[in-house]
Order: sequence, then structure tokens, then C-alpha cells
Amino acid sequence: MAEKKTKKETAPKKKETAKAAAPAKAAAPAVKAPEKEKKESRVGVFICHCGTNIAGSVDITDVQEYAKTLPNVAFADNYQYMCSTPGQSKIIDAIKEHNLTGIVVAACSPRLHEPTFRTATKEGGLNPFRFEMANIREQGSWVHMHDREGATEKAKDAIRIAVAKASLLQDLIPKSVPVEHAAMVVGAGIAGMQAALDLANAGIKTYLIEKNPTIGGRMSQLDKTFPTLDCSQCILTPKMVDVGRNPNIELMTCAEVENVEGYIGNFDVTIRKKARGVLSMAEAEEKGIVGGGCNGCGDCEVVCPVIKPNPFEMGMKPRKAIYIYHPQVVPLIYHIDWDSCIKCNLCVEACADKKAIDLEMQDELVKVKVGTAILATGYDIFPVEKKDEWGYKKYENVVTSLEFERLICASGPTGGHLVRPSDGATPKKVAFLLCAGSRDSTGIGHPYCSRFCCMYSLKHAHQIIEKIPGAQPYLFYMDIRSFGKMYEEFYYRIQDEGAKFMRGRVSNVLEDPVTKNLIINAEDTLLNRPISLEVDMVVLAAAVEPAAETDKTRKLFGVSRSMDGWLLEAHPKLNPCGTTTAGVFLAGVCQGPKDIPDTVASAEGAASAASIPIHMGEVELEPYFAQCIEEKCAGCGMCVNLCPYGALALVEKDGRKVMEVTEAKCKGCGTCGGFCPGGAIWMQHFATPQIIAQIDAFLLGGAK
Repeated sequence: MAEKKTKKETAPKKKETAKAAAPAKAAAPAVKAPEKEKKESRVGVFICHCGTNIAGSVDITDVQEYAKTLPNVAFADNYQYMCSTPGQSKIIDAIKEHNLTGIVVAACSPRLHEPTFRTATKEGGLNPFRFEMANIREQGSWVHMHDREGATEKAKDAIRIAVAKASLLQDLIPKSVPVEHAAMVVGAGIAGMQAALDLANAGIKTYLIEKNPTIGGRMSQLDKTFPTLDCSQCILTPKMVDVGRNPNIELMTCAEVENVEGYIGNFDVTIRKKARGVLSMAEAEEKGIVGGGCNGCGDCEVVCPVIKPNPFEMGMKPRKAIYIYHPQVVPLIYHIDWDSCIKCNLCVEACADKKAIDLEMQDELVKVKVGTAILATGYDIFPVEKKDEWGYKKYENVVTSLEFERLICASGPTGGHLVRPSDGATPKKVAFLLCAGSRDSTGIGHPYCSRFCCMYSLKHAHQIIEKIPGAQPYLFYMDIRSFGKMYEEFYYRIQDEGAKFMRGRVSNVLEDPVTKNLIINAEDTLLNRPISLEVDMVVLAAAVEPAAETDKTRKLFGVSRSMDGWLLEAHPKLNPCGTTTAGVFLAGVCQGPKDIPDTVASAEGAASAASIPIHMGEVELEPYFAQCIEEKCAGCGMCVNLCPYGALALVEKDGRKVMEVTEAKCKGCGTCGGFCPGGAIWMQHFATPQIIAQIDAFLLGGAK
């Protein structure tokens, strides 16, 4: 019965159309009911040895002879490396010599070489979408490497299924959409700033969105950077200034992405600019206030009576209700904390000549259109107080590494003088607990390595030795991971300077209630015995985790995430900056822990990838989109809410409602086609007859 249906139904007849100028909606003529296929199918099968990756576990000759017996197969061949130039030439020549109508390559994953073989299919004179790939490496030889007979039989099954589909493939015509000559970067840490500068320097209008009042991100909180020990602000501030001055960058601080619509080349983004309560000079000029606007003088801050902890200083230094984080902020504009402001008007009076303060300012929604977007949302610190055994927020002298950075920094709350929070004394014995929440299989912390904690703990040990004569740092570690350029040498340097290393996990940290000293109980796995050590201060190398707003942002842009919450790239090796949503790219730590050099490199890669479609002016879409057979559509609209990409809508046509596809948004996932009760949705390249033929080939074709 299924076989009969397969012969009757074929893909809808498709009219070749020129590249559409802006196919925001489905521009093709109404799709008719499927018509009968007339052309005889002649499929060519090509089997790759992949060196010994496949041939080591699969009997290639046996598989080739089997392929020749399959229905609609007109030619079968094999070659050691089908992806090589000679391998592709075999495909091109066979298409011409044997008048083939479809191609099957049995090799590795289509994620690796599908574009390669599509190109060869096209050069042979066929439509490139008359190609199907059978994965007999990852799904065959690699998982059955010790079962040659089983791997061979599975390869035969995979090829038989692929041939069944290839026999029914149709010509598909890709469409092109224009690309807006503008880009957006979400997050203005070092990754976001670098990406924005690269895009702007390439002549692209760039919107840089940052939720905080200033750019700079976590790097601006650091004292020095390893392994060169450069001052973090010294190398970061010039880049911040460049961002603020670049004419192609429109910087929006205190802003968040509210909504995203559209598709690659044509993203419509709504941005919420939160009320600062303070006008910039440009905003004052727009309002007709001559010579007005904030110039960063700080008179308003002096008179403000409200005192709150400064989050930039990890709560260890006060700030006012109207504030800037630090003197080097970009843009240099004061900001009102509305949760703390009592609206006493003292700041308004202090700024009467500039008229910069507006206590009635409201949030503003701004809509922009961009061609591509880069997400650089950064990271947060794991709330290490969840690990109660280490005493964070229980004992005053237990701090995190980021708090230590501010304490040791010359511009920090203590002017660079490291002191114990409990009594202000200078600590002489400081313990560093590495992997605090990283590589943790208890379910409380994170199972992954946070990657740069080992190195910044080594840097902290150096800073103590350098700044405090006679001080002794102790590092409790599982494994020291010094993986980067000059990192291992830096590790040896800290050893030579006198830092003590104890390999083993810390079971708990206790406090002497009188001296406020801390007692560390741990195991030394090198000496194979428990140890107890009394120190003045404990620094926890807390794990990093995705920033709080990451999940909200990724949903707006349709980006996937890993099990750990990090944003997921399209391919970890071949496309590390891209995502499964065309036109959206990743930069920096939002996709996983990275140190500063790797973060900057990924930002430059993302900027390069994001600029390509913009400079091309248009982008070609894979024609794997759904189509509506209007004569079958009942206009129920049930498919519209099911679409995860918002690609479907009900429209009025000829006096009745029918479903219409925004082809540029559709990813061909098949959710709508699988659900439609009337069979009115045709999934190009994954049509019902093709799927049924594959199922029949699997269930019936292998019968002996």
C-alpha cells in the first residue's frame, strides 16, 4: 500500500524563479497538488573508504556489489577518498556517462562534506539538491569497528535507504534575500567591543548594546592580566575610548534587546533603552538645551545623600544613588539607581547650569534593522556560597577571586593594599582554593573546567609575593591547567618565586573565632595523607557560568544552548562562531570559558563571519522550506503556533484563509508538515513520499 502511494505522490511542480528581491513572505505561486513523476530515476552510488576509517570495518566491495542490485541504481563505484578531487571527478564523469538523475555518496557526516558533493553534483549537470548522503562512518564503521559483518550490513541498509530517497528527489531552486548594511553586537565586554570595532572599521554601521551603564565588562574589573602582567585597564581603556569615538558604532548602554523579528539580512530588533535619569550632551542638544548635558563633573554625586554598595567593587566600596562605576567609564555619563533614589532634587539643583538630570525620564523603545547579529553576553561568577563547606559569606576572610582582584587593584576600594576584610590587617599566609565550583560532580557546582582559574590564581600568588614582603601563598589544586602561549613558563616562574602547591581537594574551611584565622582541612594526594593548615585569608577561584540574561537573549535570537547553558555553535570545529540560526554569531565566553586572547580571537572571527553577508549584499537560502498546497489547506491555523521559527501566518486569499510561509524564516524542521491534519503542507527535500520510501526501504528492502 505504501509503495503504491509513493508512486502516485511526488513533489509539487516548481516554477523556476529569479532571485527574489525581498521574499519576506512566500513569493512563489500557489503550490498545486502533487503531480506524477515522469522521468525514470537513475541513481549513482559512490562509496568512500575514508582511508581505514570506513574500509577498516566495512567490506567495501561487498557493499558496492549490493548497491548495484538496488532498484533505480544505474551505477555504483568506490574510491579511497571521495571528497578528494579525483573522487569528485568520478561523480561528475558518471553523471554524464550514465545519464544519472540522482547521486548517493556513502561516506561520513553530511555536516562535513555535503556542500562538497553538492558542488560536484552540480558540476556534473544535475540540480545540486538531487544529492543524498549516507553516513556509514560515524553511524556505521566507528560504532561497529569490532563487528565487520555487522558494520557491512548496516552500511548496506544506510545506502538502500538513501537510494530510496534519491530516486524521488526533485530540482530545488535556492532563493536570495537582500542584507541590511548594518550589524548588531549584544554585550560590550572585551568580546563585544572587539567585534563592534572590527565591523565598524569594515565600514558597517554597528549597534552595540550593553545592559550596564558602561562598557568594558569583566576585564575592566581586573588588576593585571596573565602571563604578561599588563595592567588590565591600561590595555582596555584605549579600546573603550575607540568604541566611544567610532562614527560607525552607535553605543547604547543601559539597554537590552526586547524583541527580535525577521531573518538573516533583515532582523527587526526592538531595544529597550532604560531611563538613566541623566541626559548626555547629544540628548541635551536634541532637546534644545544649549551647552547642557552631563560632562561627568560629579557635582551631583557629591550632594547625593544615599549611599549604596558599588557592584563594580563587589560591594566593598560605597557609591551614591547617582553614580558612575569608576573614573574611566565609557560613556562618561552619570546614572541614577531608581531603586535607591529618594528624589530629593539635590542633584537637580547641583546640575542646574547643565540641566542634565531628568528625574521623570522614562524607558524608550528603539527599533533598528540589521543584517546580522553577534551575541557576546559574557559570564557570571558561580554563587560559591552554595558550597557551604568553604565558608564563603559565613567567614569574612573568605573571598572570591574577583573580590581579590578589586582588593589588590590600585584603583580598588583599598587603593591596592591587600587587607583582611575582618580587621584590615595585612595577610601573610593566603590560601587559594582552585576549582571552586568547577569540575564538580556533586550536582551543586559545574562539571566543566572554567579554564582560566588556574592561571589567574597563579597570577594572584605572584601579586602577593610581589606586594607583601615575607608573604606565603598556598595553592590547593586538582590539576594545574596552563594550556596557552607562555602559560607553562609562567607556572614555573611562580613555583620558583616560592608559592606552595598542594594537590588535593579541600574538605572544609573553619574559622578560629578569636583570631579570625582560617583552618583548611584537605588531602594531599602527593603525600597521600590529610593536612590541616592555618592561614590568614582564603581566596576561592569560583567557577564561571553563563550570564543571567543569556537564556532570554538566546531565545529572542533562536539560538540553541548546551547542557551547561552556554550558547551552542553550529559546529565546534568547522563553524565555531556561527549558530544554527543563519545570521546570528557568537563571540567570547557566552559559548564557553575562554581567556582574554581566545575571547578576542573569537570576537574577530565572529565579526569576520558576520560581515560576509553584509558585504555580499544578499544571501542565498537553502530551499528546505515548507510550502502550502492551498487547495488542501482548511485555514485552521493550528500549524502557526507550532512553528518554532515564527515562519507561518494565516492570510486571506480568494475569500478564505490559507497558511503562508515566510521562506527566509523557515528552517524545514517539519513540525508543521508532520502535524497538518489535511496534508496541506509539503516539506521540500523531506516530502512525505520520500520519507515513506525510506521507511519502506528499511522495513521491507532488507528482507532476505
